Amino acid sequence: MSDKSSLMDFTVLTIFPGIFNSFLEYGIIRRAILNKKINVLPLNIREFATDKHSATDDRPYGGGPGMVMKPEPLSLAIKKAKEIAPLSKTILLTPQGKTFNQDLARSFSNLDGLILICSRYEGPDERICYNYIDEEISIGDYVLTGGEIAAMIIIDAVTRLIPGTLGAEDSAEKDSFTNNLLDHANYTRPRSFEGEEVPEVLLSGNHLNIFKWRLEDSLIRTFLKRPDLLEQRLYNREEVEILKKWCKELDRIIQTQSIHSSFTLSCNK
Repeated sequence: MSDKSSLMDFTVLTIFPGIFNSFLEYGIIRRAILNKKINVLPLNIREFATDKHSATDDRPYGGGPGMVMKPEPLSLAIKKAKEIAPLSKTILLTPQGKTFNQDLARSFSNLDGLILICSRYEGPDERICYNYIDEEISIGDYVLTGGEIAAMIIIDAVTRLIPGTLGAEDSAEKDSFTNNLLDHANYTRPRSFEGEEVPEVLLSGNHLNIFKWRLEDSLIRTFLKRPDLLEQRLYNREEVEILKKWCKELDRIIQTQSIHSSFTLSCNK
């Protein structure tokens, strides 16, 4: 995107445009539209069908279960979307695509726009993939009845990374998966809930100690829930010191246990 203040276009090609009505009327997405940060336009693929029944699917050549999205109406819909938003990247939402993640969301947020094609049935005629698609994207290793929910997920994830769409400008920078760390634990009032207390450090007013606590908690949560993310991270000096402290404590525990064992254990071996 040449101008970061420019509006980003999301053009969604679907046979069920009404699905998006509620999605566009609430929360951050609605505010981003009102503030002219994004524009979301669902296009009905059926309107580009050329037969009297407005058919968008047909039986597959060679037989087999399911139906295939016809190339004629879909190609016309893509061409129309390109007329409306010529600088947009064309994305086919399919379980066969590259898995969507925070890095892709951030990359997409720097574009002028996205044309999101919501697959249905067995997907589109393969000739559409050859000639009209820039990239194939999946939201996970499972199959949905259609790509509309996937389109909403991508619009939501990308929109919140566009400057000015969130209440706090640094909110997106502190999200889970940013720099391969999960977010730290968060608390609000009341101070005591069902016998559980808010950690004292968060009530101290000492911003340096709060920062250190949140950093360590973020590392702990990532280690316990998504250790694979830690393997991809480049650590700063403070984070290395935290990890060394853990190792010393683990080594102490292991050595204590090894006293009662017939062999010696060590975190460093």
